[in-house]
Amino acid sequence: MLTTSTTHRVRYGETDQMAYLYYGRYALLYEIGRVEMLRDLGLTYANMEGEHGVMMPVMSLNQRFVRPARYDELLTITTTLRRLPVDTITFYVEIHNEKGKLVNGGSVKLCFIDVKTAKAVSAPAYLLEKLQPYFED
Repeated sequence: MLTTSTTHRVRYGETDQMAYLYYGRYALLYEIGRVEMLRDLGLTYANMEGEHGVMMPVMSLNQRFVRPARYDELLTITTTLRRLPVDTITFYVEIHNEKGKLVNGGSVKLCFIDVKTAKAVSAPAYLLEKLQPYFED
């Protein structure tokens, strides 16, 4: 299993009339979490698409809203991979506020698409090589 964390401070422009983080912004926080996880592995989306020819579109996004995140709060985005990917990859996300209270949790499932053919492919070997050490017992 692989778990990483990153932070994000709620900006004024991300809030609604109640000074709560607008519900539509949570998908972006999920993206921040998975992008930073990949970066920690030495990978970037730009590199995966440009050099390796693989895109990772979202197939599904599931969220539960537990309590509001508020303007200027520093959120911790914890992203976990529970299994090695095969044809898809699922990132599990928990977002906590400064008090350590759960704000939002869920998962996002992506697939792997060949840039040239636009066809689904299996998880690329270079990604599996980076992930394998986290799944060895």
